[in-house]
Amino acid sequence: QVQLVESGGGLVQAGGSLRLSCAASGRTFSGSPMGWFRQAPGKERKFVAAISWSGGFTSYTDSVKGRFTISRDNAKNTVYLQMNSLKPEDTAVYYCAGRSSYSSDTYYVGASNYDYWGQGTQVTVSS
Repeated sequence: QVQLVESGGGLVQAGGSLRLSCAASGRTFSGSPMGWFRQAPGKERKFVAAISWSGGFTSYTDSVKGRFTISRDNAKNTVYLQMNSLKPEDTAVYYCAGRSSYSSDTYYVGASNYDYWGQGTQVTVSS
């Protein structure tokens, strides 16, 4: 059974930082593209960042570029999302996602490209 477990969420003031972690178990994700998505109350889940299996290629939604950094440690089967200069509009439940198949070292943006999802971790940014 594949399991993705997020951690690192919490309450932070605007301008602060948090680092989210996503630990994979049940199979190795060292060769899998991974992504982070977020869902604010009453809104649909949206793409935040993605990373290729090697970590060499990344993508970000425009609103987080220059503030968030996605990275991975394949030896630890873990993906990270470093979030700096947080804003109240970053408040959401953040989800980690993994893709079970891939044909090249690339990233995937759309939620439909991912097969496995974590349970989510709440990030709240106060003004």
